[in-house]
Order: sequence, then C-alpha cells, then structure tokens
Amino acid sequence: MAVKTFNPTSPARRSMTVADFSSLTKKEPEKSLLVTRSKSGGRNSYGRITVRHIGGGNRRKIRVIDWKRTKDGIPATVVAIEYDPNRTAFIALIQYVDGAKSYILAPQGLKVGDKVVSGTDADIVAGNALPIANIPVGTMIHNIELKPGKGAQMVRTAGAGAQLMAKEGEFAQVRLPSGEVRMVSIKCRATIGVIGNNEHENVSIGKAGRHRHMGVRPAVRGVVMNPCDHPHGGGEGKSPIGLPGPVTPWGVPTLGKKTRNKKKQSNKYIVKGRK
Repeated sequence: MAVKTFNPTSPARRSMTVADFSSLTKKEPEKSLLVTRSKSGGRNSYGRITVRHIGGGNRRKIRVIDWKRTKDGIPATVVAIEYDPNRTAFIALIQYVDGAKSYILAPQGLKVGDKVVSGTDADIVAGNALPIANIPVGTMIHNIELKPGKGAQMVRTAGAGAQLMAKEGEFAQVRLPSGEVRMVSIKCRATIGVIGNNEHENVSIGKAGRHRHMGVRPAVRGVVMNPCDHPHGGGEGKSPIGLPGPVTPWGVPTLGKKTRNKKKQSNKYIVKGRK
C-alpha cells in the first residue's frame, strides 16, 4: 500500500496526497448490504448543536459490517476488496458456500479468492475469526470483542493490530495499539492479522475543501476570538491565553486533561495504562 502524490498545479495540490487504491477490485458496493445514513449536523433531538464543526459533506451509505462472525465452520471466499467511506480501513466482501454475503474488515495480505472461516477449529490465518482461547500467545489480532457475542469493538482502524500477550484462567492479556495492556475474556472473539491500508496515517488532506467533503466544518481558534466569545480571547496582537491551561468555550479544562472516570467499572481490566 502506497501514498499517491500529485504535480503541484496549485498550492493545495502541492501538499495533497491520497491513498493508492490499486488494491481495490470493486467500485460499486453490494446493494443488499447498504443502509441509509442520516445526517445530524451535530444536533441532538431538540435541534441544538451538541457537537461543533459537523455538517455538510458528500452523501454516504453505511456498509453493514459483520462484527460478530458467528457462521462457524462455513468457509467463505473473498469476492472483492472495497473502499468504505465511513472508516479508514478497506473492507472485504465475502461469500459463504450457502450463498450468503457479508462485509469484513480487510486485513493485510487478504486477496480476492482467499478463503476465510470462523469458529474454534479455524486455522491461524489472516481473516479467520475464532475465540481468544483458541489463538496462540504472541499472535497479532484485530476486531476484538469486549463482551462475548456482542461483536468487535476494539482495534478496527487502518493499520491497527493488537498482540495476544498471555492467557491465564478466564482472561487473556492483550496489548493494544495505544500500548495499553488489557484483560479480555478468552470467550471473546478476535480476527487474525493486522488491518490493511496501513499508509492511511501518511495521507495529507492538503486543502480545506477536502475536509468539507468529509463533513467537517471550520473550527475557529479561541485565541483569535473576543473575550465575550471564548476564555482565550482578547488582548493586543498574538496574546497568551492568560490561564493555567487551555479550556473549552465553556471554561472546562481540555487538551491533556484526563476525562476518564476513576470509578469506571472496567478500570480493573486495565493491567497497564497507555502512558
């Protein structure tokens, strides 16, 4: 996977890069696996903006991803590798021998024609999904469940991979991409391999319009506002914020302030923090 650059025909083109989509084999998505996606514009049910800088953007439809992989023992063939506008990773369209189709995240090395299978007896091959109890220690995994049967919730972004560090009793220790080591039930499922499109982090947006196409609206820095609009505002010229640390427009500490609840029930499963 590579990053594609352009001739500098304009200032934006000079710094703009895109992912090389040469590994994709199908342009149009599978219609039976599409769901309409409604836009919120960052507004809640009362019509009030609760998340700023959201709105506009190209129309997108949700590709229904199979996060559970519960069709055990039924082999499936990879029909196509596709682009998904809703996530950074590429997706793979698979077709089971009984004719059913579904989408999964495409791991590195998965090609059209490859076979994938889920279940306790699956081989340790990229794309196969099985309970952590049946995965050897040291294996790179992704698409990890937090609760058995709920579906994958962790390690789903492009280029991400976690490592199975140890198994003890009912729990396994998994080192996540952030560096955090976390205990996960050995009954939870995970998929073998590392997610593809690992060059995504090197892509440069290049211009403001491209962000608008993604549904991101402009963000104005508080330091250039007036004091009535933001705690950082005011002063002559480029002024320091004049506070012990940065805050939100409503005066709540931000940018580095720890927000995780110290009484959160799942804290006991974290063996080592990410920092």
